[in-house]
Amino acid sequence: MTNNIILELKNIHLRLKSNDFEVRILNGIDLKIVKGKAVAILGASGSGKSSMMSVMNGLERQTEGSVIVAGHTLDKMNEDQLAMFRRENIGIILQAFHLIPTMTALENVAVPLELAGIADAEEKARKMLHDVGLDHRLDHYPTQLSGGEQQRVAIARAMAPAPKILFADEPTGNLDGKTGHQIIELIFALKEKNDATLILITHDQELAGKCDEIIHIEDGLIVDDQTADKGEDRKVAE
Repeated sequence: MTNNIILELKNIHLRLKSNDFEVRILNGIDLKIVKGKAVAILGASGSGKSSMMSVMNGLERQTEGSVIVAGHTLDKMNEDQLAMFRRENIGIILQAFHLIPTMTALENVAVPLELAGIADAEEKARKMLHDVGLDHRLDHYPTQLSGGEQQRVAIARAMAPAPKILFADEPTGNLDGKTGHQIIELIFALKEKNDATLILITHDQELAGKCDEIIHIEDGLIVDDQTADKGEDRKVAE
């Protein structure tokens, strides 16, 4: 099983100082995620789920503990090494699309590939936009796209380098129900096509139910871990 673990958190604590106070955000997280699985992280606002995701992908440095992703220990890397590691291994889809407004859909997807030195970047970007159903929007700018179309461009940009792990933080939060459903189907289809691991933050129980594992976080601790594959719940912390 060890060889199948693509992400591991060991005793993760995250504390931030605010004036004279220390805010405890994560309070001793231990977690192992199996390669190729879809994992949902649920929790109320302020529970620490977004912070935990940021620690997982190296965007936030934990105060204590260790993060191991695809066999690499992130806490041993400097910022440049982390950026390079994310570029080669990780895709991130955020609730805010963060598209570059002065670039077309094609350019938004192709430019990160070009900066990474990937051959045939524009052709790969075209193919990825085809996969998300945007062949007819290649030359359109973000302001000319609907919210659902902008999210599809963001998904194409995240998936184009074929990342080992795809992180999605409330990817349908700004979309209507029908469009959100289409986006979720698309994310899961691309996950399967690329044999990627999906880690998803959501408030949507129905969406979480599509995942292999559901993790509940409360007050910076994992309080419940439901593994769909085994049909059982495992209480992991109080």
